[in-house]
Amino acid sequence: MSFPTRTDYVEDVSPGSGALPPRAWYASSDAASLSLDGSWRFRLSDTADAQDDSFAAPGYDAADWAEVPVPGHWVLQGHGSPLYTNHLYPFPVDPPRVPTENPTGDHLRVFDLPADWPAGGDAVLRFDGVESCARIWLNGTELGEFKGSRLPHEFAVGPLLRTSGNVLAVRVHQWSAGSYLEDQDQWWLPGIFRDVTLLHRPAGGVRDFFLHASYDHVSGTGTLRVDSDVAGRVTVPDLGVDVPTGEPVTVPVEPWTAETPRLYDGLLATGGERVPVRIGFRTVELSDGLIKVNGRPVLFKGVNRHEWHPEKGRALDLATMREDVLLMNRHNINAVRTSHYPPHPAFLDLCDEYGLWVIDECDLETHGFTEQGWRDNPVDDDRWTPALLDRAARMVERDKNHPSVVIWSLGNEAGTGRGLTAMAEWIHACDASRLVHYEGDHTCRDTDVYSRMYASHAEVERIGRRLDGGPLKRRRFPLVLCEYAHAMGNGPGGLADYQRLFEAHDRLQGGFVWEWIDHGIAHPELGYAYGGDFGEELHDGNFVCDGLLFPDRRPSPGLVEYKKVIEPVAITGDGAAGTVRVTNTYDFADLSALAFSWSYEVEGETVDSGSLSVPALAPGESAEVELPAVPAAAPAGEAYWTVRAVLASGTAWAPRDHVVAWGRLPVSARRTPYVAATARPAPGDG
Repeated sequence: MSFPTRTDYVEDVSPGSGALPPRAWYASSDAASLSLDGSWRFRLSDTADAQDDSFAAPGYDAADWAEVPVPGHWVLQGHGSPLYTNHLYPFPVDPPRVPTENPTGDHLRVFDLPADWPAGGDAVLRFDGVESCARIWLNGTELGEFKGSRLPHEFAVGPLLRTSGNVLAVRVHQWSAGSYLEDQDQWWLPGIFRDVTLLHRPAGGVRDFFLHASYDHVSGTGTLRVDSDVAGRVTVPDLGVDVPTGEPVTVPVEPWTAETPRLYDGLLATGGERVPVRIGFRTVELSDGLIKVNGRPVLFKGVNRHEWHPEKGRALDLATMREDVLLMNRHNINAVRTSHYPPHPAFLDLCDEYGLWVIDECDLETHGFTEQGWRDNPVDDDRWTPALLDRAARMVERDKNHPSVVIWSLGNEAGTGRGLTAMAEWIHACDASRLVHYEGDHTCRDTDVYSRMYASHAEVERIGRRLDGGPLKRRRFPLVLCEYAHAMGNGPGGLADYQRLFEAHDRLQGGFVWEWIDHGIAHPELGYAYGGDFGEELHDGNFVCDGLLFPDRRPSPGLVEYKKVIEPVAITGDGAAGTVRVTNTYDFADLSALAFSWSYEVEGETVDSGSLSVPALAPGESAEVELPAVPAAAPAGEAYWTVRAVLASGTAWAPRDHVVAWGRLPVSARRTPYVAATARPAPGDG
């Protein structure tokens, strides 16, 4: 068997060859699957052509190779070193060429099929994430190669499978033409960092489906239609739904929102397969110049989230993803921008379940081309357009059935160009039920939202007052700050001032703090390492540590402040008069899930406390509530009322009595701190 060494694909601007068309990510009820995660044999070479391809042949002896866990990044497993850049490419910019010194990891996995693996049907080999370019063989047959690190790729493998001794060989290159499209502010971390799975595809099974579930806020009904490549039936027991695929049905439903994430369990059944589906009815539209969900404007109180773990990098497990979602819910965050690539699809399942608005961003950034005035930028070069469209399609097709995803984003800091227009046109044609975002489109030629980064308070206010001018189309759109309030060092700052502006002007529909977590890498001597700590000559230092969480996921003071600023209940009033004003600032939920309490404090010590009766106010409603009389036994001193809104019962994301919002009302004037007088030196004294 011949195994010629070939590297032409590494610098090819195409997305690759051999992979199946993209489709929705789902788990089947009864089709077999086999996880190929675990320990793989591994060999690292300095260049792409240092080794021939004979390692892919069955019977190759790799006993002296190292072992690495998959998912993982080899530079975090003792093979080479990570490096961090903010926007500079860590190699000479000469697209699509990459350095000859191109770390290349050969991976081998030998596996047997389970005894109960079905005999009929086909099989698909799925890679959920490989950075940055991979070439695949199964049992000596080359399947193809691909780029697009944070996107899924599948290959048909049914005829190649054996009962035992299957040899899966994967060659991964750190640098490729695809690296020019992945210049995000992050660590460069090569490897097979997401799941590898073998999926049985039964005859008559589902290949792909699109779940359309809209909501009419006037009638209170939802319309469901499931389009599938194979005819079948859709059932939703709680709604009494039992209809053929492709046929719409309208029934009374409870809508899905980030505040009230109502999901209905359903089943898509064909002649060969049953697929569980979780359905959230909601409608996203641009109406009256505002982003509306289910007929109401929404205010994003969001964060930008890179996937990160201090030991595993971007190889996150489900428990870590869930921890992120729970922490966001507990800190009043209602939205996530997946900067700057689609996350592991299980994260979106969690967003559906616990409730978060999601801007799902494509795996695209070419920021380093700013250094040459955007000359040779791939997004304005027709040769690269197929790769851009492939990335857009793999994101949209994978994530289209998630109600949490309300906006598609073309990418980040990639300049402007024809390729971005092509992406936007394709997405609009494929999915008219969501909006399209891209911050670099300041004329809103291709997008449905005016998006900015780090605009000052003064400029944001001008935009809110519609005094910013600009193209007519843009003036009709709402503003979203896709990045603001940089959370580095003692940051973020100015949060309360931004929030006051968001709440004062309808056109300002919130923003996303940069960013969720510090990207520190666990280090035996330094605690956590950042750029330059691994001997890199080119790096951006600790600029990668700019999150609301510390690397170990402890909340920073900045996150605690953000929780207070964006709390969904405003508690104000006149402490001296004994009245408190409670305002519901949720977009959809009333206050029936909350319980209120008061405490009377003097010099920081609680004198008395009790419960407070507050109506279940609807969104936007306020009520004046009387506080009890000042406790008769209260001592003299600086006094406050503290009113808290807590969960009346435990929820999926926090226990009973979790504090959602609080306000402190002074009863007495604040005393001026005593400062001892300092004697001035007499004139002429030294």
